[in-house]
Amino acid sequence: MRQAFKTVWLRDWQPSDRDQAFQVIAAVLAEYGLTCEPTGSDQDAYAVEVHYLERGGEFWVVEQQGQIVGTAGYYPIERGERAVEIRKMYLLPSVRGQGLGRYLLNLLEQAIAQRGFKQIWIETASVLKEAVVLYETSGYQPISGVETARCDRAYIKHLPTS
Repeated sequence: MRQAFKTVWLRDWQPSDRDQAFQVIAAVLAEYGLTCEPTGSDQDAYAVEVHYLERGGEFWVVEQQGQIVGTAGYYPIERGERAVEIRKMYLLPSVRGQGLGRYLLNLLEQAIAQRGFKQIWIETASVLKEAVVLYETSGYQPISGVETARCDRAYIKHLPTS
């Protein structure tokens, strides 16, 4: 996948992106006072091959002028029916406020629907106010069952069946 949006490119993650992508995730978590857990809930962002690609998911990076400024991915999960979880959708402050988050979420939803999945799950933390608003205004419904310690909100979206 390679897609342009204003001044950035969205593209498939490559192994050479590993450190820079992980640094973006850690920086955004720190910005909101959340702890990065490299051997816990954030290990998937470093071992992308195992957690995303080998499980039938995808992991993308957002690039601007040769630097990674955002990440997003999804992979199939056991809970729900033909379900995936969107994870690690983070953007640095320099690229926020331009509609990129909504654009990225829409691209993820399209890719997920094209692969025949029926449900999208997302977990987030209330402190990530922009993310909460994005999900709630994009048709995601609150649901119980948060599995990640630093998260206190979970959402589900049912995709239309064709």
